[in-house]
Amino acid sequence: MLAAATLALIVTVALALARAALGPTVFDRLQAVNTIGTCAMLLLAVMGFLNGRPDFLDLALVYGLLNIIGVIAVLRFLRQGDLGAPGVPRR
Repeated sequence: MLAAATLALIVTVALALARAALGPTVFDRLQAVNTIGTCAMLLLAVMGFLNGRPDFLDLALVYGLLNIIGVIAVLRFLRQGDLGAPGVPRR
């Protein structure tokens, strides 16, 4: 079961890497990177579940949260041009 799940996630990562390389816009590339992060999180969760290691599930949750925060930071940077403090007027 672990081999089938791992193989499926590796194929998904390979397709996402192709999308990141060929994506016509930066948003396509960002979505591909987000997909790779999600696949890594799922791989950690599957490994933790099948090996009986609940600490891997905790690591997968933390990695997922970091993935979300990273994508939000990149989108904010692309929209505003900086990651400065909110409420500071730009010139």
